[in-house]
Amino acid sequence: MPVPTITNPPLSTAGKLPTAKQLSHGLRIFSHFGQPKPVGHSVKGNIHPAIIRLGLLFSEFKICGANPRCIAMLTAFKQVIQDYTTPSHNTLSRHLMTHLSPQITHLVSARPMSVTMGNAIRELKLEISSIDIDMIEQDAKDSLCLKIDNYIRDRIIIADEVIQELAGNKIKDGDVILTYAKSSVVEKILLTAQEDGKKFSVIVIDSKPLLEGKVLLKSLTSGPNPTPCTYALLPALPSLLTQVSTVLVGAHALFSNGAVYSRAGTAMVATMAKAYSVPVVVCCETYKFSDGIMVDGFTKNELAPLSVIQKNTKLHDLSSAPNLENLNPLYDLTPPTYITAVVTEVGFIPPSSIGSIPLALGKTFL
Repeated sequence: MPVPTITNPPLSTAGKLPTAKQLSHGLRIFSHFGQPKPVGHSVKGNIHPAIIRLGLLFSEFKICGANPRCIAMLTAFKQVIQDYTTPSHNTLSRHLMTHLSPQITHLVSARPMSVTMGNAIRELKLEISSIDIDMIEQDAKDSLCLKIDNYIRDRIIIADEVIQELAGNKIKDGDVILTYAKSSVVEKILLTAQEDGKKFSVIVIDSKPLLEGKVLLKSLTSGPNPTPCTYALLPALPSLLTQVSTVLVGAHALFSNGAVYSRAGTAMVATMAKAYSVPVVVCCETYKFSDGIMVDGFTKNELAPLSVIQKNTKLHDLSSAPNLENLNPLYDLTPPTYITAVVTEVGFIPPSSIGSIPLALGKTFL
């Protein structure tokens, strides 16, 4: 479980305590990790109000998860497109991306871009470039907004419904399902199985700093037919795995080498589950696929901001502690050897065959 690292401040040669800047050199090897920047007073360029609002929501972690973030971004882009007017001596297909680029940059400054957002933006760029230059501007904008709606419907909403059915069919009466943190698609699978009248229980494993599992726990235990649940933090995992039937986890991204990039702690859950011979099933839409390869969670990651740590801990004076460094990576990488199967809208896929996803989609996925 990631925790803030406290280092004892060494004395300098002059016998004085080093400055906070000098102390930060101890963690300079993590300086490439994505860190959100304050966006409330740093708006540069012609940024749409919808993008400014969304940037604040991203930076304050009020919108979390790959799916909610991507849907929110695409919805904001629809407003940007509808309010856009092509300058004279330009065409929409050539100039619109110039207008969208600073909007994207603003969102990235609020919080590093997810793989899902990058995939959606590439698809949007392709649609913009293919617009007929003779098309009436409002018709072109309406067409782009319709394409965005279709993308959200087909690649996220319908994909989740198919995954719900496929994974839900594997849940049987008497099963004990263990999940980690909160995944929107895993939540839907469990709620659907609950509505279908299946008698099972859920173990929700959680960790700081986000404590997302609390949100999932509330969702599962509310309503007329609450699901029997157990809530625990990561240290309790070994004692609970002995009674688990299946581990269901979500994913932030899926790489072509079969590795799963997900909330920090997922790799630990998968590793220990394999040691206890418990199958680990990853629920992931294909639009989260990246044709790149990732071998660890060190080359690319994101640090939880200080405000989030202060919100979920009792250490309210973190900012005034010059010898305290914040190191809370939000993601880790689970090697394919610890994953039993990945369930997507195109079916169950073994980790060794993840690279076949574009082929399964007719090579239309970028």
